[in-house]
Amino acid sequence: MEGHGLTVGDAEYVVNLARRPYPKPMGNEKWLVIGATADGRMIQVIYLVDRRDTLFVIHARPLTPKERRRRTRRR
Repeated sequence: MEGHGLTVGDAEYVVNLARRPYPKPMGNEKWLVIGATADGRMIQVIYLVDRRDTLFVIHARPLTPKERRRRTRRR
């Protein structure tokens, strides 16, 4: 995550404040959330939750300009 300029806190913030339609199941017990960090950056987080409800972030990155435009049009 650090390579994208994101922190663990950024990913946790987005997952914990997920709004409908998120989290979305991706299969293989993976979940997807797209949302804004505390400072307003739009990011995508893919994670797993184990049997003890521990969240493991697999992937987190900022949305591309194209992805941000697509989200704006859907709303």
